[in-house]
Amino acid sequence: MEITDIPTAAGQEWRVVDWIEAWAKRQGGITLKKDRFGNLLITQTRKSTKKPIYITAHLDHPAFVVRKQIDELHLEMEFRGGVNDAYFVGARVEVFDNDDNGYIGTIQSLDAKAKPFKRVVVKLKKGVAGILLKDDVARWHFKPPVVKNGLLHAPACDDLAGVAAALCALDNIKKLPALGNVGVLLTRAEEIGFVGAIAAAKHRSVPKSSRLLCLETSRSFPESPIGDGPILRVGDKTSVFGPELTNAATEIMNAQKNFSWQRKLMPGGTCESTAFCDFGYLSTCLCLALGNYHNMKDIDGVLQKNKPAKIAPEVISVNDFHRLVDMLKIICRDLDKPRKATLRRALDARLKWHKKLLS
Repeated sequence: MEITDIPTAAGQEWRVVDWIEAWAKRQGGITLKKDRFGNLLITQTRKSTKKPIYITAHLDHPAFVVRKQIDELHLEMEFRGGVNDAYFVGARVEVFDNDDNGYIGTIQSLDAKAKPFKRVVVKLKKGVAGILLKDDVARWHFKPPVVKNGLLHAPACDDLAGVAAALCALDNIKKLPALGNVGVLLTRAEEIGFVGAIAAAKHRSVPKSSRLLCLETSRSFPESPIGDGPILRVGDKTSVFGPELTNAATEIMNAQKNFSWQRKLMPGGTCESTAFCDFGYLSTCLCLALGNYHNMKDIDGVLQKNKPAKIAPEVISVNDFHRLVDMLKIICRDLDKPRKATLRRALDARLKWHKKLLS
């Protein structure tokens, strides 16, 4: 709940980084460092000869970044991320200075064709001449995170809930024997095209032998409901992920009794696993079904013009979150163990049983 309340934007993830650095100092048995692009690498201090496993998530969320202060009441800002045009004008935002003081304003206009990002003009509720500076972060104006009927309503579940799950999973995994090869990779600037992940993959911030379990919070659909368990995401709207790792995770989870999980394509967007796979890494994705994707309420109704465009907190299931942490622990624990019923063994057995029919 703390992490999903932190203001963050592509290229301006420093508040989340500060939180993680403070968390890491309180932990034992781990090391935190940055690659040359500012992505965070958290590894264990104990040694392992196994191929690395990295749980990955991204540190940003769609948000505004101040370009300039027009006068004491008006700011020009750009929006880094994907939100439909209808949601902007009239929406309330909160701008944060470097001391985390918040200033409320309302979006007066939108330039949807501006490059490289959409631009808005915001009128502040109170004059603040000279206080807000270029690159200060703003987000939609929300109350702090709250849990209602088993659902977390928060400003930024995508992907800060994934960050939280990665840290929780590592905290559990570092207590288990023979899993010193498991670490965490937290990337920057995902919401503008997973730029941090591309940089990490291209310049090998983690070894090419690594297996990557990418975490996301992905838009829920009727066939992938919130509350039915974490999702092994076999692909996104752009690609399907590495079958070797995806199938291994499937076999591991199929062996778990009374564990609620889902296996879905999740075509609501493109995630970092696509980038890692394209650069030759073994990668798959686990995700949480997300309501109010990118803070957009009633997306389909708005697109069909029978619902008003309103901004709302993102929503995930608390039980799904805890099961995701458990699922990560199980997959990391069992990934290098021999499995009784692999797909290849099943195929070989089927051929042996029916081969005479081909003669």
